[in-house]
Amino acid sequence: MASMCQDRAMGVFAEDGRHRIAVLVRDGLLPMELGIVHRLFGYARAADGRRLYEVVTCAPEPGELGTDTDFTVRVRYGPEALAEADTVVVPSSEQDYGAEEGCLGEGMARAVARIRPGARVASICTGAFVLAAAGLLEGRRATTHWGSAEQFRQLFPEIELDADVLYTDEAGVLTSAGVASGIDLCLHMIRCDYGAAVAIEVARRTVVPPHREGGQAQFIRRPVPEPQYSSTASARAWALEHLDRPVTLRELAACESMSVRTFTRRFREEVGVSPLQWLTQQRVERARQLLEETELTVDRIAADAGFGTAASLRQHLQAAVGVSPSAYRSTFRGAGADPRRIVPAEVAEVGAGE
Repeated sequence: MASMCQDRAMGVFAEDGRHRIAVLVRDGLLPMELGIVHRLFGYARAADGRRLYEVVTCAPEPGELGTDTDFTVRVRYGPEALAEADTVVVPSSEQDYGAEEGCLGEGMARAVARIRPGARVASICTGAFVLAAAGLLEGRRATTHWGSAEQFRQLFPEIELDADVLYTDEAGVLTSAGVASGIDLCLHMIRCDYGAAVAIEVARRTVVPPHREGGQAQFIRRPVPEPQYSSTASARAWALEHLDRPVTLRELAACESMSVRTFTRRFREEVGVSPLQWLTQQRVERARQLLEETELTVDRIAADAGFGTAASLRQHLQAAVGVSPSAYRSTFRGAGADPRRIVPAEVAEVGAGE
């Protein structure tokens, strides 16, 4: 305990090499969004059991903050935490609802100015209003809760808003849609920092889906089958067991005794993307796992993931994460590696001839 106190006396974060995350909250915060960040990043562990992240909560001024519930939250740290953080996450607040001006209050403006250059910045739900007002979304695509999209466009007409997706990742500035999409965003950041295996284990421990692409629809028409309504879940389970071979729409439809047309329509209603888009996403995830966890050749991984050839795997991995298979593997399997970002897209050129 004394050691921790000494560390805190020197700064907000302990000097132990962990990735430092500061959650910047405001009065009227949503406790669930704050809890998401602490729980998901708090579960991330290295193979030897070390915590990979340290997460602290801060506010423009430390003290007691109101929430959208019947309890308050006492915040220990002020904006000094932002100057030390590798990643800053801004959740939403009741203050965002009905806002008529696209600017920050004096306290928030001073706090955001403390974010160090090069830090990754992310928002959950209407926290995107803060990033926009701070000028962090200029020239970038962003998202927010679909219910606040029109308000966002009126306040920030110069920003490209995509209200249909779960989250965006634009050159170190990330935004997400409603509350639960904050889970997807945090898992995405964990995956980018430490690989699919770590993110999958975090998802398993928190009992949530391990991966939903940022481009998936915010609103899925039929997330739960209605009584007497056929689901496509059996077809998805079957496909995951047969990713290493060609999977056709006709085979998937047959799993549910549907026509291809009906199956395709219902699949999109339930999952938010087409069956072929979903299959590609699952194959990319399988390839990432194999690159991280095995010594298999790129040709073998391409076959096991269902891409058929190394060239096809290379093309799809480049499109998904911006790197080649060899660059991805070296990032997440390097001895003692402690990645804070996925390898930049330019590195993919190095592996073009593998």
